[in-house]
Amino acid sequence: MLIPIWQRLLGVLIYMLPWSDTIPFGRSLFVQFPLLELLALPALPLIILEQGIPFGSLLIFFLLFLAVVRNPKVPYFLRFNTLQALLVDIVVVLLGYAFQILLQPLSGAFMLRTLTSTVLVAMLAIVIFALIECLRGREPDLPGISQAVRMQLS
Repeated sequence: MLIPIWQRLLGVLIYMLPWSDTIPFGRSLFVQFPLLELLALPALPLIILEQGIPFGSLLIFFLLFLAVVRNPKVPYFLRFNTLQALLVDIVVVLLGYAFQILLQPLSGAFMLRTLTSTVLVAMLAIVIFALIECLRGREPDLPGISQAVRMQLS
């Protein structure tokens, strides 16, 4: 089935949600390599929206979940990518909390900088893969997450 261009582009945009929550993991990399800050530009409007509205990221999360994922009138391709992006975002947010709670005593330590940089690079790879697959009109198949999405949507 051929996915219309507008659905492909919206599928691409939805992956800016987990990417916007991943940007804080790159602080140490951005200090060392200032040009890498350009990677944050696509997510900047969403970051501003999340920070400008009280509980902005939570509101965006519920809005996308209720208005897109749980709406059978929305095309399956968009529902699939939205739910997958939300699940990836949950992982990123949980990693952020884990780093804040468990690794706080190591602030500034080489190990912490390495772990946060690894999260940033891994998420960048996931987002690039998802963007390419969406533009090709295919569902990005992320092991484990995609299966959970398909089970929820069927």
